[in-house]
Amino acid sequence: MYTIKRAAELTGVPAATLRAWERRYDIVEPRRTDAGYRIYDEESLDRIREMAALLADGWSASNAAAEVSRRRSTAGTSAAARPPSPAVPSSAGADTPPPAPTDGPTATARLIEAATSLDPAAVARVLDERFSRTSFELVVDDWLMPALEEVGRAWSEGRISVAGEHLVSHAVLRRLAAAYDAAGSRPGSPSVIIGLPAGVHHELGVFAFAVALRRLGVNTVHLGPDLPSPAWSTALEAHAARHAVLSVPRPEDVPATRELIETLRSSHDDVSVFVGGGRQDDLDVPGVIRLGHAIAPAAAQVAAALT
Repeated sequence: MYTIKRAAELTGVPAATLRAWERRYDIVEPRRTDAGYRIYDEESLDRIREMAALLADGWSASNAAAEVSRRRSTAGTSAAARPPSPAVPSSAGADTPPPAPTDGPTATARLIEAATSLDPAAVARVLDERFSRTSFELVVDDWLMPALEEVGRAWSEGRISVAGEHLVSHAVLRRLAAAYDAAGSRPGSPSVIIGLPAGVHHELGVFAFAVALRRLGVNTVHLGPDLPSPAWSTALEAHAARHAVLSVPRPEDVPATRELIETLRSSHDDVSVFVGGGRQDDLDVPGVIRLGHAIAPAAAQVAAALT
């Protein structure tokens, strides 16, 4: 039996995501200790791994959960007809987590090399390789966001051209758009409005967040970058939304974000405002909910606020 922390280590799925899956999809029903702590058995871990694998293949969270339940139901009815499973070698016991990828820096270096040579096929190969390894959320938090920071650093230092930086950004944007569409929507459920204020253009981080939140089954409305305040108000009213998520990627984006929040509060005082991004701590506006700097836990935090 495993604690939620150990289950997260063994499956590669963050603990916050495990709680969200349990709450929203009944993907697992962990037992509780006398003290109220969750504990997971081997079957629960297998369910979690199956769910993560389906999400990595582009399934929506709700459809993936239904598929895992279907497979488990089918497997249960035919278990007597199957031969026993082979024994697991002692060197690969149940307490051993799957090996972590070891070529993160190499992949980042290859991404920068592809940007330097303006090679879109090479950029696509690096992205394909990384996203095929594990869940979307783990790739984004553990590799993609740090890699994009390194690409930005390489551009600022003159190691790659602005064309190379744009090549990578647009390749990632296309990948995120495909994942967002694959996650599907949930019409009729509470909506979360996501985007950037007027004059703010660095959208990859907030778009990756929108994908992660949608993959948790939340009905998201991603508005993109550079959106003026009246458009935010229109979106909130059109979707009867009570939650908005903004991002503050750079120090110079703080004033525009502050102005948008103050405008929204003057006209929509019942809206909860969540803020992410690298400079969220620079935003001196009381009452906003800061999401931290990891996308998967941030998405789980917003999903939990809707329940």
